Amino acid sequence: MTNKELLMEKLEKLPDRYVEKVLEFISCLEKSNLETAILSESSLEKDWLKPEEEEAWKDL
Repeated sequence: MTNKELLMEKLEKLPDRYVEKVLEFISCLEKSNLETAILSESSLEKDWLKPEEEEAWKDL
């Protein structure tokens, strides 16, 4: 059984009040990941835009 399947099985057994808390937690995780990606973009952009980076990735 995969982790997703196990999670779905457990969610099915939870009372609605706990399902709501799980949804809030997942929303926080998603927001955190998005914020991290946005914040890191400007610092990584310097390297992404270098000519040698363009050369290294041109065949992909």
